[in-house]
Amino acid sequence: MGRYLLRRVGFLLLTLLLTSAIVFAVTQLLPGDAARVLLGREAGGEALQALREQLGLDDPLYVQYGRWLFHFLRGDWGVGFSTGTEIAPLVFARLRNSAMLAAVILAVAVPLAVGLGVLAGVREGRLIDNLISISSLSIVGLPEFVTGLVVIQVFAHRLRLLPANSSLRPGVGFLEALPMLVLPALTATLVLLAYIARLTRAGVIQELGKPYVRTAALKGLPRRVVLVRHVLPNALLPTITVVAISFGWMISGLIVVENVFNYPGLGRLLVFAIEHRDLPLLQAVTMVTVVAFALGNLVADALYAALNPRIRLG
Repeated sequence: MGRYLLRRVGFLLLTLLLTSAIVFAVTQLLPGDAARVLLGREAGGEALQALREQLGLDDPLYVQYGRWLFHFLRGDWGVGFSTGTEIAPLVFARLRNSAMLAAVILAVAVPLAVGLGVLAGVREGRLIDNLISISSLSIVGLPEFVTGLVVIQVFAHRLRLLPANSSLRPGVGFLEALPMLVLPALTATLVLLAYIARLTRAGVIQELGKPYVRTAALKGLPRRVVLVRHVLPNALLPTITVVAISFGWMISGLIVVENVFNYPGLGRLLVFAIEHRDLPLLQAVTMVTVVAFALGNLVADALYAALNPRIRLG
């Protein structure tokens, strides 16, 4: 197990190194001039050239990349072109907000979706299976902003149970922020629900049709034991992959949800960086997102190995 995880960590570090080069190269290809964005359209050529030299924008790309990577690994992410403030504290503050929201989504979406998927799988073709499939697909077919507006209308305006605005003051604690996290988390949960539930359902149905399940039943093992000990460890492997990939989406991909609820997450910061051509901020947010995806996949690999020993021994 330890050797397997060590290999996965090494692969993760290599992936992050290659991805950092791609991220840096892609940000350099974005249209527009960072110096022009900072100084405005009326700036003269001499002022633009002086600023480019000050920011190191005229250096060869490999020099800029090496300098950026060295400072990034040291935790010195520089100052944002558009904000004039240090990037690291801003990114980590937004990352903390996104992590709180992701924690609530995972705590609600994963158990609910997996439970519904297992229930639909063991009741294949019956009424409960059809109800779960139709209702989940109906919800996931709605755009995120529509789901968010419906949730606000029902729970904030009609029932007056939760706040419609999820703006957080800096440094707010999780318990204090929890009431403002519920509606954004519910919106994202409804988006994820059908994907995870249907994937779990398909995995359960596939495993229930395999010979080892029939053999276990013929030996007299209770159906609950067969389901929990034998079917689920194999059926949940594809589900783990989807949840791992979704973790990165929860960290920086909830752009629509964050805008609907005015939530100060990493996704809105990413859009801000793109709109203002703030290359250092854009690079920092993108790399944090890549790390989130990589860590999610590392956790998925560890769960694979725990559920299926053949993976770590292969």
